[in-house]
Amino acid sequence: MNRSMKLAYNTFVVVAAALAAMLIGAIVFLAVGADVGKAYAVILTEPLKDVIGITEIIVRAIPLSMIALGIAIAFRSGILNIGAEGQMLIGILASSAVAIALPGVPKIILVPLAILAGAAGGALWGGLAGILKARLGVNEILSTVMLNYIAAQFHTFLLRGPMMDPEELVTGSGTPQTVRLPQNAWLDRLVPGTRLHAGLFVALGLAVVVFLLLWRTTAGYRMRAAGAEAKAARYAGVKVERYLVIAMLLSGAFAGMAGAIEILGVHRRAIEGVSGGYGFTGIVVALFGGLHPA
Repeated sequence: MNRSMKLAYNTFVVVAAALAAMLIGAIVFLAVGADVGKAYAVILTEPLKDVIGITEIIVRAIPLSMIALGIAIAFRSGILNIGAEGQMLIGILASSAVAIALPGVPKIILVPLAILAGAAGGALWGGLAGILKARLGVNEILSTVMLNYIAAQFHTFLLRGPMMDPEELVTGSGTPQTVRLPQNAWLDRLVPGTRLHAGLFVALGLAVVVFLLLWRTTAGYRMRAAGAEAKAARYAGVKVERYLVIAMLLSGAFAGMAGAIEILGVHRRAIEGVSGGYGFTGIVVALFGGLHPA
């Protein structure tokens, strides 16, 4: 199958999947007595009627695309990362902790530090599953799902305990959230009156980085070789286990960065439920994107 045929086939699969989803949705709408045409008209056109709707689509696309890029690295390397949700939560905690602990640091330093802290937190959580897979043969689906639960409980514990905003204790509301992050840790808003932030440029930049890594470097070639056929890669001298760990470190780092960007750019404080299922939806985004950054 040549490139043009492959592109046509992939396009057909995506279109067919979208139509099938809409058909199933139509059946559900009919079952509850809704107007199918009106419902889909609202779904497909309402978000595009004003600047706020359009920018909100992009705001949600930023963390999804960053997580999907990390998922693509892992899947291309032959390891299934189902733990982006937990990695994102750990990234949120690490990023928030750095921003809160260093309020006097200039913005030009604090923002990158907070993002890198989020990446480090996510990489740590992803790397655990990578090491378990490479060294002990633990199934990565089981380990990443279990680590999701641990991360969620740890996130809840800190937001309801050590990292809770003291004002919540004073007022007695007990809302599980941190204090407001210092303004010099906020990502700039790109369009006044909307939540669209500078994290968009980070996501686009990371897409370029992933493409160059996987398709223009020796390490990327080895990672893809390990994912395509591990036995053949080992025979060719590729240290497959090493690249499994590297892939999970990178995949976790991308999820952690997505969490950091979401906090610094949108919410500006860590709150409960902030991940919104992005970690799982990012897997779907990666697969629909053919595991390619473009």
